[in-house]
Amino acid sequence: MYLTIKETAEYLLVPEAAVKSLIQQKKIRALFDGSEYLIYKEQFNTHLKQVEKYKQLIEEILNEPIPESIDVKDED
Repeated sequence: MYLTIKETAEYLLVPEAAVKSLIQQKKIRALFDGSEYLIYKEQFNTHLKQVEKYKQLIEEILNEPIPESIDVKDED
């Protein structure tokens, strides 16, 4: 499925200018059909899956309980 720049920006939750910039930097693959750029949606799946994994990992770390008895010795 191909998306326009506007649809891609909405899908990625970024401004349209950012999508245009990424296309110019060749970080997003796009086709120019003569009037507008078309971006293949599936190229973002791997990246979005990786972002979700990192979010889950961070959430697990933040939700890990702090031990009640911390054995800290004051050696003054």
